Amino acid sequence: MSAGRFIKDRGLSFRMGTTLFLNGLIYVVLILAIWAVLGRSTSGVIIAVIVSAGVFFFQWYFSDSIAMRSIGAREVTPEQAPELHALVDRLCQLADTTKPRVAYSDSPVPNAFATGRSPEHSVVCVTRGLLNTLEPAEVEAVLAHELSHVAHRDVTVMTVAGVTGVVAGLMMRSALYVRFGGRDNNSAAAGALIQVAFLLVGAIVYALSFLLIRVLSRYRELAADRAGAFLTGAPSTLASALVKISGEMGRVPEKDLRAEAGASHLALVPAVNGTSVRQLFSTHPSLEKRLAQLNDIAQQLSRPM
Repeated sequence: MSAGRFIKDRGLSFRMGTTLFLNGLIYVVLILAIWAVLGRSTSGVIIAVIVSAGVFFFQWYFSDSIAMRSIGAREVTPEQAPELHALVDRLCQLADTTKPRVAYSDSPVPNAFATGRSPEHSVVCVTRGLLNTLEPAEVEAVLAHELSHVAHRDVTVMTVAGVTGVVAGLMMRSALYVRFGGRDNNSAAAGALIQVAFLLVGAIVYALSFLLIRVLSRYRELAADRAGAFLTGAPSTLASALVKISGEMGRVPEKDLRAEAGASHLALVPAVNGTSVRQLFSTHPSLEKRLAQLNDIAQQLSRPM
């Protein structure tokens, strides 16, 4: 896997590998649990595996269209958005990476995201709010961050890692809405035990998968900040963009933030305001942590060679 001229991040590679391994291990435990709870039934296992494969393929293959549809984004041509395309062209040449499709959303929420199943099938999107909030150099810094996600194939890794949690969530739903067992007392009691077991196993597996994905997601945002800052050589510009976007986010109406929720996990800054409890479970590191890292990079770049 080539990331072009983006800096190599062994910490990101290690965390990606570790998260995939641990989620894979949890997935195997989950499948064995389904097999055991259903009385060693292979049909339950087959259904779970088919559902897992279907969830992965759908979310991976259609990741770009799903994200774009969630915020009403559309692809734009160089004739429609010449300045935006010029920035992306320059960064792709600088990074020696494949140029993604370029998209635009009329959302007032200042944000950007990149998604796609591979660098050859990817898209980078900016909103009207972002272009109205930032200077051109800050937009370029944001785009460098997003292109780093594409180069490191973050969407594929996060999709694979998220399959276990999706299956666990479906287990909990089945425990709540599907009736197991027959009408007689013995069958009903056995069915109740199966429901409880499904609920408990699903909840435990979902919590573990959720925790692993959040840890990886927060680190990958730091890694993209770092890669983008080194590519442009302007960490302070990205820091300025983050401060401006975070400040504006607190002034965006809640209804507009909810409209962005579908792509919030992919965005540069999560679409939540400063009072939202959802920040406790954020897919992104705190602004303070991101700014501290960018400040360290700025000091590193300013040292004489």
